[in-house]
Amino acid sequence: MRKLKIYIDTSVIGGYYDKEFEIDTKALFVKFINKEYELIISDLTQRELIGAPENIKTLIQKLGLFPEVVSITAEAISLAEEYLKEKVVGETSKDDCLHIAIATTNKVDILVSWNFKHIVNIKRIHGYNAINILNGYPVIEIRSPKDIIDYEE
Repeated sequence: MRKLKIYIDTSVIGGYYDKEFEIDTKALFVKFINKEYELIISDLTQRELIGAPENIKTLIQKLGLFPEVVSITAEAISLAEEYLKEKVVGETSKDDCLHIAIATTNKVDILVSWNFKHIVNIKRIHGYNAINILNGYPVIEIRSPKDIIDYEE
């Protein structure tokens, strides 16, 4: 069986050290370490990490992970602009739209985020996916780390 490709945004990396999110985030990273999922990040994620604290900036490397790094493309920019044009989110959420568009155009299985306002939000997810379908892309699963980890009985 093919491993699921999971794209994480910057909020998931930061969640590793956040009291509210650390348990579920660390459980997700264990899945990546155990190679249960294929970890995907983007050059946008790398750019957003530049100003982050050192422990967040170096987390993926420190955990010995080697994610596939996908790039911002003209295709992704165009799709992100469609999300904005259709007002799925406001102009201030351009990078959030880019994360969705990069994940969509790279055909990842699931985008994982802790951003409940602009990304992991049922109204927004429906909006992103409506635009994806209109533009010939598949729907994208958008979840929080909590939804990805298995809870053992």
